[in-house]
Amino acid sequence: DITDQRTLESEREDLLTQKDLLLKEMRHRIANSLQLIASILLLKAESVESKEGRAHFEDAHERILSIATIQQQLDPVGRGEDIHVAKYLTALCKSLVRSMIGGRKPISVRVVAGPGMVASDTAVSIGLLTTELVINAIKHAFPSGQEGAIVVAYDATTSGWVLSIEDDGIGQSEDVKDGPRGLGTSIIGALANQLQAMIRTESSPDGTKVSIVHATI
Repeated sequence: DITDQRTLESEREDLLTQKDLLLKEMRHRIANSLQLIASILLLKAESVESKEGRAHFEDAHERILSIATIQQQLDPVGRGEDIHVAKYLTALCKSLVRSMIGGRKPISVRVVAGPGMVASDTAVSIGLLTTELVINAIKHAFPSGQEGAIVVAYDATTSGWVLSIEDDGIGQSEDVKDGPRGLGTSIIGALANQLQAMIRTESSPDGTKVSIVHATI
């Protein structure tokens, strides 16, 4: 009986290991496919004469590329493993800088994160929020090639955690504050709602700070 039990446990471990490998391979293939789609959209954007149409293609390109980046950062994760948020955000923001900024804009992105771990599904939502907010800052906070800095911060305590993205750009105009919700705002709201977190926004001519506040129940 003991031998049979050990055999069953060994087979179970082998199956779980195979499952992990398949999941990692799937993530890798999904990330590659998304990058291919993003490249096609960018090529299409360059061939569109309409400024508004080009902006829509570029926007779709950025969001698809961001999802591909998040998939790549989760590749090493095995079954039941939690994610080190600091390492995850640092790697994610480095990828965002390469894809979104490169050497084209004088904008820096810095990560300030304390210790803390989250489940992989929470990490995906945190990654999407970070990506969306960083992209928003890059696109809107520094017009006309203005130099600037973006700080991504994460702080976890026993009572919860706070993710914040702060820039030293021009701040939000009254039109943006009072105007209709755009796609980016809707995405941020939906992700925060999924995490059961609150959104706090502070903006002035010296910059904008958006905080995602999650309280442990």
